[in-house]
Amino acid sequence: MTTAPATPDPTMEAIGQAVAEGQAGGAAAARRKLLGLWSAIGVTGDPLHRCTLAHHLADLYDDAAQALAWDIRALDAADAVTEQRAQDHHPGLHIAGFYPSLHLNLADNYRRLGSFEAATEHIDAARTCAPSLPRTPYGDLLRGAVEEVAEAIVRRDRSRRASAPGSAG
Repeated sequence: MTTAPATPDPTMEAIGQAVAEGQAGGAAAARRKLLGLWSAIGVTGDPLHRCTLAHHLADLYDDAAQALAWDIRALDAADAVTEQRAQDHHPGLHIAGFYPSLHLNLADNYRRLGSFEAATEHIDAARTCAPSLPRTPYGDLLRGAVEEVAEAIVRRDRSRRASAPGSAG
């Protein structure tokens, strides 16, 4: 999202600040902040908040099993986000656009854990959802990552991708 949300959302702002801190090298502090927000939101809280937080928190773990747990939470929460809720947050936001990245991350984690059948299921889902990606540098980046992970699955490569988001520290 490059423009301001339709209405101020302090939770999304706090998530964004923690994510920025993690991207700037403060992964441990970002994880603590996001985990605190997760506790405040609760497992039955706003699904857009849960999806966004879990998706970004997963990127702050180098351990594929820990990342997988958060990526599963993100996908589960996305299934509960309505199109109206996405539009209320930002007029250009569509929940369908979340799924390529969510499935990509699951495929990558399963691949890293050696669960190639599950990885294949999610990379296939990412490919199926990819037409919803915008024709932007971000969309192109995701489409490229889908193909990169698909190739790694075929090779039975369990190593972390150099292009993977995040870096725990």
